[in-house]
Amino acid sequence: MSAISLRDIRKSFGENQILKGVSLDAQPGEFIALVGPSGCGKSTLLRIMAGLESADSGNILIGTETMTDMAPADRNVAMVFQSYALYPHLTAAQNIAVPLVMRRLTRAQRLPLVGPLMPGHRKRVADIKRDVRDMAASLKIDHLLDRKPGQMSGGQRQRVALARAMVRRPVLFLMDEPLSNLDANLRVHARGEIVELHRRAGVPTLYVTHDQAEALSMADRVAVMIGGELLQLASPQVIYDDPQHVEVAKFVGQPRINLFTSHVSGDNSVSLGDVRCVLTEDRGAGGSLVTLGIRPEFLRVAREADGGLPARISRIEFLGSEIILYCHLDAIGETVIAKLSPSEGAGLVAGMPIRLHADPNHIFVFAANGRRLRSLPLMSASDARETIHG
Repeated sequence: MSAISLRDIRKSFGENQILKGVSLDAQPGEFIALVGPSGCGKSTLLRIMAGLESADSGNILIGTETMTDMAPADRNVAMVFQSYALYPHLTAAQNIAVPLVMRRLTRAQRLPLVGPLMPGHRKRVADIKRDVRDMAASLKIDHLLDRKPGQMSGGQRQRVALARAMVRRPVLFLMDEPLSNLDANLRVHARGEIVELHRRAGVPTLYVTHDQAEALSMADRVAVMIGGELLQLASPQVIYDDPQHVEVAKFVGQPRINLFTSHVSGDNSVSLGDVRCVLTEDRGAGGSLVTLGIRPEFLRVAREADGGLPARISRIEFLGSEIILYCHLDAIGETVIAKLSPSEGAGLVAGMPIRLHADPNHIFVFAANGRRLRSLPLMSASDARETIHG
């Protein structure tokens, strides 16, 4: 049984349809990253799960219990926002204690003058302080408990916000781009901290980001959302190596994937330079439009006079462990990106004519509607002729 289930969640604001029937299941203790461009509906989906927005239709379940119509306070869901949403007039200890105070103290016990006189107040407050100290110690922020947010760095405020979310022992963590306000170096460090905290808490986490590096490096599974639709939910490696939609292939990967428009030949095949791909499913009459994709690391440079795709180097980026080539294809006038090792790129200069060879085992073929064409053996032109003609 899934720990969290979303069933056909739909949401519109006026004529603008934000979510178009999103469904997913999160297993106990699983970390799922929701990734996609700005405006694709990621944050809206999280707000619906937290109860801060209502869905037009669909269901949200924790185990077998429906929480679609529950009030936010009754869902036991912890959410960490991009802005951290800390109270500036409270200390770190007081900020962390907020959800415990609201849950464990009655309204009368929370009153500043009357509350301390109420039965049970002293013990409950002592328990809250102990839990706050324990959580702060586990996050290594116990030395910050007397400071207010204005006296802390961005990374420290981020840890306080995480402590406030974790201290209530929720059934689900929702994180809406919690690292976007940190500098690059601190973000890399904070990724590891969040993953470690998630494992320690052992509850499912949905983490929204537009940064594919965060999604691929942190998550057990990645959900790619484009235009209000969940296009693919799979492990980071499957998302990268086996995209099910051209938009997934375009969004995931740095540098970007190379895409080429092609037509299906009468023998049910498509070509990229001297590489031919034979489709194993009937695409109808020849001439059907398809898109071919190949990632930069699967293009190789050859300097012989024939074969491959004729190109000219426009720009070279040296990145230490790799070299990025930006090449202008002579035949179609488009820019193609190749990723090489330093030894492969030795001697290459801008303006040099080259030929690019595609690895036939790493070419993706997408139909006109963007969906991946499956079970496609990729082979050289000579092998393809043998397959076609027997």
